[in-house]
Amino acid sequence: MENTSKLYFYPVWLRVWHGINAIGIILLIITGFSMQAGDANSLIPFNTLVSVHNISGLIVSLNYFVYIIGNVVTKNSRFYIIKPKNLIKRPLKQVQYYAFGMFKGMKKPYPLSEKRKFNPLQKYAYVGTMYLVVPVVIATGFALLFPETIIETVYNLSGILLTAVLHSVTGFFVFIFLLIHLYVASIGESPRENFKSIINGWHHV
Repeated sequence: MENTSKLYFYPVWLRVWHGINAIGIILLIITGFSMQAGDANSLIPFNTLVSVHNISGLIVSLNYFVYIIGNVVTKNSRFYIIKPKNLIKRPLKQVQYYAFGMFKGMKKPYPLSEKRKFNPLQKYAYVGTMYLVVPVVIATGFALLFPETIIETVYNLSGILLTAVLHSVTGFFVFIFLLIHLYVASIGESPRENFKSIINGWHHV
C-alpha cells in the first residue's frame, strides 16, 4: 500500500473527457429509449429526439477519439493492461469480495495504488466496454446515419435491421455498464469522495 492517502488518478484531460462523455451518453440513453417507445408514447417530437440522438452520438464519437489519443500519449494506458497470469482467478476473487466479502468487513483483495487504478473486475469491464463494445456502437450508429453504406441483405435478412438491432443491443450493454459503474462508485468507505475524485482528480485511498 502506498504511504500517501490520496492519488492523482484523473488529470484534467480525462476529467473533461469524462464529463462530456457522461452527458452525451445520458442523452443517448434517454433519446434512444424514447425513440424505441415510438412517437405516440413520447413527450418530445420524434424528429427532435432523432436530432438530439444524432448530435449527441457525433459528440461522443469525437470524444471517444480524444480518449484513445489521450491513452496513447499519456501513462493512463498502463491501467488497462491485462496480464495473462491468473486471468480468471483474480476477477473471481473480486466477485467474491463484492458478493459477500465487503459485507463481512474483508479487506479489499486489490487495493488501489499508483500502479493499480482498477481492480481486475473493473479492468476487464472497462477494456471490454471501451475497446470492444463502444466501437461497435459508434460504427453501427454511423452506418444507420448513412444507411446507403449498409449491405442490403445478410442471409436474406435486412442489413439495416441487423445493424439497428446490433446498435440497440450494444447500446443497452453500455446502459447496463453505466448503472454498474455508478453502483460501484457509490460503495466503499467514502462514496462521496469517489464522486469528488472525478471532479478534482484526487482519489482517496
